[in-house]
Amino acid sequence: MVIERTKNEIIIRLPSSIDTDGLQDLINYLTYREATEKSQAKQSDVDKLAKDLKKGWWSKNRKRFIK
Repeated sequence: MVIERTKNEIIIRLPSSIDTDGLQDLINYLTYREATEKSQAKQSDVDKLAKDLKKGWWSKNRKRFIK
């Protein structure tokens, strides 16, 4: 593995033999960190939003699962 820092980015070079499932997990985590790095949301706010979204999803899709 080679890690290189340039002025604008960090470049990571990995051998092609690396496990792609584990690599995808790492990429997902890094994507999450990048998307949330400037967030000022509190965990309680995030939890409430997730709960509200799940409730709304269930209301819209309930008929698909319960007949």
